[in-house]
Parts: sequence; structure tokens; C-alpha cells
Amino acid sequence: MKTLIVYSSQTGNTKKMADAVNDVIGGEKTLYPVGEAPHPAGYDLVVLGFWLMAGKPDPKSSDYLAGVGDAKLFLFATHGASADSDHAAKAIAHAKSLAPSAQVAGTFSCPGEVNPTFLEKALKKNPSPPWIGDAPLAAGHPDSTDIARLTDAIKAALPEFVA
Repeated sequence: MKTLIVYSSQTGNTKKMADAVNDVIGGEKTLYPVGEAPHPAGYDLVVLGFWLMAGKPDPKSSDYLAGVGDAKLFLFATHGASADSDHAAKAIAHAKSLAPSAQVAGTFSCPGEVNPTFLEKALKKNPSPPWIGDAPLAAGHPDSTDIARLTDAIKAALPEFVA
């Protein structure tokens, strides 16, 4: 089986998670930053990891999602909000809506440490972003527990693709 793993990462958080996905997926697989990723045609599975911008997948990931067609898809996101927040849930739902024909096999969401420069700017916004209260708790994430939770989610949703 052929798997295409695609990620968008500004701070390294999502890349760290994409590397973990690459380690757990078996068979033929390729890992690409979203700006270099090929069209997903011909792959049995597409795994897309992204960061959030204004409560949605970053623009490059959003564009990529629009082109996945009816591919089997697993989505994961890193963000400054808590994993079980309404903000994170809405972002995952929005990501799914960008690929309406895709067969979404699973999703995963986890906190990711926010770039300090960006966090400083976000703290000055009025109104404050909905995730700002969770941002201090995202420091140090994704960590080994987050990675283990992601690999467990992949194993549960996609056992036929696991090494």
C-alpha cells in the first residue's frame, strides 16, 4: 500500500508529529512538506498534518485539502489550544469540509507550543483569540505522550497501514 504523508509546520511541532506518523506507517510511504507534496492520485492513503491559522488549517494545507478528491484521509493538527477545546474541534471540522469527497478515516489534535513572537502579538489583540488561555499549557508540546497518542490513533483507525 502507498501512503503519502504531508505536513505544514512553522515551528517544527507538526513536522515532529509527521515524522512519528512516518515511523508507524508501513509499506511504501513518502513524506513531504505541503509546498512540495505531489497530487495524491495513486496513493492508498493521505495523511495530512497542519497548524491552525484563525481557527482553520493554514492556507497551504487548506489548498492541498481542496485537491485530495475521494482519497482515504487521516488528519492531524497542532495548535495553541487544548486538544479537547471547541476551537480545535471546529478547526478539524473545517478541515473535513475542505475535502468533502474524501474518506476521512480518522483525526487527531494536540497542543503545540506557540511561537513566542506570535504569542506576544496575539496577547495584544482585542478581542483575544479563543485559544489564548490555553497557550501557556501548550508549552513543551507536542511531547512524547502526544506522539504516543497520535501513533495509537493511527493504529486504531488504520491498522492495515501500520508497520
